[in-house]
Amino acid sequence: MADTWLLALGLMLIFEGLMPMLAPLRWRKLFEQLLQMQDGQIRFFGLFMVLAGLVLVWLIG
Repeated sequence: MADTWLLALGLMLIFEGLMPMLAPLRWRKLFEQLLQMQDGQIRFFGLFMVLAGLVLVWLIG
């Protein structure tokens, strides 16, 4: 079970690191836009990402 969690964490870190590695200027602009968003907008985006992840896990599992 711990191996699965570590694999998931490793994959998440790989995907999170791709954009800053491949397109740092674009990543910086997106981050600046994120700083301008309201808390509710950020929460909605987070909720959407969690739901998308759950659907993906449900489809695979």
